Amino acid sequence: MHRILALLVPLFLTLAACGNDTSGDEDAATGTTSESSAEPATDTTEATETTEMTETEGSEGESDSEELYPDVVGVEAVHDGDGSWTFNVTLSSPYDSVERYADAWRVVGPDGSVYGERILLHDHASEQPFTRSQSGIEIPDDVTTVTIEGRDQISGWGGATMDVALER
Repeated sequence: MHRILALLVPLFLTLAACGNDTSGDEDAATGTTSESSAEPATDTTEATETTEMTETEGSEGESDSEELYPDVVGVEAVHDGDGSWTFNVTLSSPYDSVERYADAWRVVGPDGSVYGERILLHDHASEQPFTRSQSGIEIPDDVTTVTIEGRDQISGWGGATMDVALER
């Protein structure tokens, strides 16, 4: 419980400082969003959010990822009224710069299916860790846990991930 609180407190502080950035164009077929234009914020006042998360190590089995990849350090999953999900994902990438940065995160099912991806078009060097949201992610009802992964524009997918139990 203390570990969950330790993960959630920075997330909520980051969200309070940055607001709920849901900017981007959404591709309805893939659930992919980029940061190129503004989209109205999603009202989640009647939504149910999950609180059960577990952190997993990077693909190389190294918890600090030796700065090869961004780490997922917080996730909030909200079940929206229309049956889809909104994910608020916090990434940390201490090497973020114009030359190299965390450029995406995605929601992956236990069978490897990718349910949604958020593309990031610029660095967040002055905003670490940072949180970005993606709405409208469709996840089948029989899927009860998803994994959130981060991507580095040079090294690809990797780093610390987070498993999220979906409460409907």
